[in-house]
Amino acid sequence: MRQGPLTGLKIVEFAGIGPGPFCGMLLSDLGADVVRIDRHGGRGGAPTDITSRGRRSVALDLKDPAAIETCLRLMEKADAVFEGFRPGVMERLGLGPDVALKRNPKLVYGRMTGWGQTGPLAQAAGHDLNYVALTGLLSLSAHRGERPIVPPTVVGDAAGALGLAFGMVCALLDARRGGRGRVVDGAIVDVVAMLGGIAQMVRASGQLDSAEPSPFHDSPFYDVYACADGGFITLGALEPQFYALLLEKLGLTDVEPSAQYDKAAWPALKSRFTVLFASRTRQHWCELLEGSDACFAPVLSLAEAAAHPHIAARGIYRADATGAVHAAAAPRFEPLAGEAP
Repeated sequence: MRQGPLTGLKIVEFAGIGPGPFCGMLLSDLGADVVRIDRHGGRGGAPTDITSRGRRSVALDLKDPAAIETCLRLMEKADAVFEGFRPGVMERLGLGPDVALKRNPKLVYGRMTGWGQTGPLAQAAGHDLNYVALTGLLSLSAHRGERPIVPPTVVGDAAGALGLAFGMVCALLDARRGGRGRVVDGAIVDVVAMLGGIAQMVRASGQLDSAEPSPFHDSPFYDVYACADGGFITLGALEPQFYALLLEKLGLTDVEPSAQYDKAAWPALKSRFTVLFASRTRQHWCELLEGSDACFAPVLSLAEAAAHPHIAARGIYRADATGAVHAAAAPRFEPLAGEAP
């Protein structure tokens, strides 16, 4: 079995909540040796804390000078360290980047925050929902005139963790090439705004956040629909060929595919879609549309997703002894020709 691409890297993680542990999981999943420093008397990784997997941990009292010295010695031998405290906390502990990089000039020092190390909100508390809201991207989840939905924390926390992990790996490559470490400011607002690049591009074309009807909010061919059994399905047939196939499979022979972007016709056709999908069960629509180029997928619970044939075939999810669902490490690294998987 091949080792992960980060095998051999030694990383120190200062335990936190949300995006910090998720970043540690990402790095560990890809082979890094991550040691987590838990606060003495604080909570370690609970059995159901999926994001704590794959790491060793040590509990230290960060008010004890001896414990601070232990942390610095760990940093001296590490390739990278990351923390998720508010700006200034690590400096007050005597563990800030200036001190750490004097002990280890090649060290990559990752900092995971919501608002960033600088700016008017840097010292304010916040959570995933707040960060996504401030980037402007939460507003795009709302149908016209409706309130935005509350997204799952993958939108902010996990995106921020992925951004920090990516930044740290980039800095590690640079440190190996140039011999000097870096400080990586992994602000969730920065990463979420950057990941919104496609939405910003679509907005620039007038298809989002404007007075004009939007294909992503107002069209009949890109939406979520309720089914007869209380389930839901999704459509994303934006391209003409996919839309034409969707109409064919739905038996809507009286609807002209070439008029897909006749916005005046959208409300009536969306109402027709709504009635049609509500007339049959989710399973019926899966049997008719899934696996085709109609750009279709059912809305599944986590338990249903784990049992879905495609998800199961790829081994994306597994359930542990407690029933908690774990996702496999991603992305995957395919073996080269002649190598064992």
